Amino acid sequence: MDETLDILIVGGGPIGLACGIEAKKAGLSYVIIEKGCLVNSLFNYPLHMTFFSTADRLEIGGYPFPSIHPKPNRMEALEYYRRVSDVSELNIELFEEVQSIKPVDDEVYSISTSKGKYKARHIIIATGFYDIPNLLNIPGEDLPKVKHYYYDPHYFYKQKVLVVGANNSAADVALETWRRGAEVTMVIRQSELQSIKYWVKPDLQNRIDEGSIKAYFNATLTEIREQEVDVQTPEGKVTIPNDFVMAMTGYQPNFSFLEKIGITLSDDAMRHPTHNPETMETNMPRMYLAGVVCGGMDTRVWFIENSRVHAVKIVQHILEQEQVKS
Repeated sequence: MDETLDILIVGGGPIGLACGIEAKKAGLSYVIIEKGCLVNSLFNYPLHMTFFSTADRLEIGGYPFPSIHPKPNRMEALEYYRRVSDVSELNIELFEEVQSIKPVDDEVYSISTSKGKYKARHIIIATGFYDIPNLLNIPGEDLPKVKHYYYDPHYFYKQKVLVVGANNSAADVALETWRRGAEVTMVIRQSELQSIKYWVKPDLQNRIDEGSIKAYFNATLTEIREQEVDVQTPEGKVTIPNDFVMAMTGYQPNFSFLEKIGITLSDDAMRHPTHNPETMETNMPRMYLAGVVCGGMDTRVWFIENSRVHAVKIVQHILEQEQVKS
């Protein structure tokens, strides 16, 4: 590409789309580069997932999000963001992965992707955190029966399923697979259920209390084998038969990519990417963060509903900087 764009946006999720909409409104040239399909992370959410947020909190660009449910589901969200992309006529390239971003000089970045090269004055990183699972780091985790992503409960009919974790994803997996005929056991580090959607927690607690779902609290999974697993409990090691392990242990941003393009991270466990919360600019001049990637390992801090404003902040800062130059 010979043209030098005003903005190149990495990530075609809801916040990346919001950034594209704001750039277009401001009359800035831009492109959104997405390594998968449109809103790729949402596409890979569980088939029947329901959002925490109400539809109005998921809206971007001022486009209304009509929903027949109090809280929209995955299918409604895919339809909404696809329609927004069409109506906005966003300039977006799908199934194209950004491989490197390097400064050419004090004004321009050079971007290489799996399909070509671009030049841009400003970069917005809106890559989310759903692509890299947090690993258990135990023997047997590499077996095919271990899953870090969950899609459809039907697959686990009449199977012995072990669910690791006690967050919303783990709760949904446990309840949905149990209701589709799986024999479900949960391994939970804490002493009780925590951080679960208020309308889901009583349902799961009741299933545990009545014995429909077996739960080991204050416990850890220590080894996985083809037909069984070992669980360390307060009473000692327990070995149970098992067909599938659903490791709902959370996900993390692509830290190696952030470091590769020059963004520094905090040296604590949270690994917060360096940025100014007022402008969203990173330690790399004219390079910005938007969306959940801002939180590092604090993946529960940012959501669509509270990070939509990042798009407005970034584009406003870019416009202000351009005015200063002129």
